[in-house]
Amino acid sequence: MRRGSLVRLLMLALLWGSGFLWIKLALRGFSPVQIVLVRLALGSLVLVPIALHRGLRFPADRKTWGHLFVAALVANSIPYTLFGVGERTVDSSVAGVLNATTPLWTALFAFVAGTDRTATWSRGMGLALGFVGTVLIFTPWKSANEIASWGGLAILAASVSYGISYVYMGRFLANRGIPPIMLSASQLAAGTMLMVLALPLGGLTAPHWRLDAVISLLILGTLGTGVAYVLNYRLISDEGPTLASTTTYLLPVVAVVLGAIVVAEPVTVPMVFGMLLVLGGVALTQRHAPRLITRERDSVTTRNGAP
Repeated sequence: MRRGSLVRLLMLALLWGSGFLWIKLALRGFSPVQIVLVRLALGSLVLVPIALHRGLRFPADRKTWGHLFVAALVANSIPYTLFGVGERTVDSSVAGVLNATTPLWTALFAFVAGTDRTATWSRGMGLALGFVGTVLIFTPWKSANEIASWGGLAILAASVSYGISYVYMGRFLANRGIPPIMLSASQLAAGTMLMVLALPLGGLTAPHWRLDAVISLLILGTLGTGVAYVLNYRLISDEGPTLASTTTYLLPVVAVVLGAIVVAEPVTVPMVFGMLLVLGGVALTQRHAPRLITRERDSVTTRNGAP
């Protein structure tokens, strides 16, 4: 992995690693649909002015916007809402375990779609070690009833949707000659429009204006969505969808470290051992990984003048 990609991976893990906590706190005052709408709108308000200030233009063709709306649906609207629904009844630690299955779904869908047919022992072992490490960190067997609940199934479905989104964005949006920041801004704007249409589905209830909920929502929108999506698109462009999705494995590590430093949560031996397995799994997954570019993406990249 390039040094710049490694830095972006760690920054993205830091931004998203605290996301489960912010969602939990935001649910104290807002419904899941309201959280997703405000989150995407704030992300758009952060990215659109930056992109326009740099002299970038929104995509002009309908085909690209069609792909952006699909990406917004499977990468934002659906999984963000499902996480909000799931965390009403499921602990954030259990949500982290289920979310760690995202790279497994991504690898599966990338193989089926033909965008990544590379199957090596190091990649397989890396994915397996990462998941085992996450399980050790959160010891989900103490909360098996939560994983089997409707909330747990909702979060698992969100992880499946994430896996689909990584492959879809990697094939139809990344490396198309459009700067990552404009792709991110456009996708968040499309997601905001989708969530406006979804307001009748639980978004019209009166919110409770709690300070902790409002602050959490601001963090989710500006940092966890706006800034994070620039990093996400760049990782997909540089390293491919399967490798970019391994950011998920670092999220529980960030959650444990922040919990210990900020709120003095206990760090157990299984947690430490699990974090070592996670980091080892990520390293194995990145080893000798080819850049994922299909013939279709090659032709479009050349036509758009991208390197």
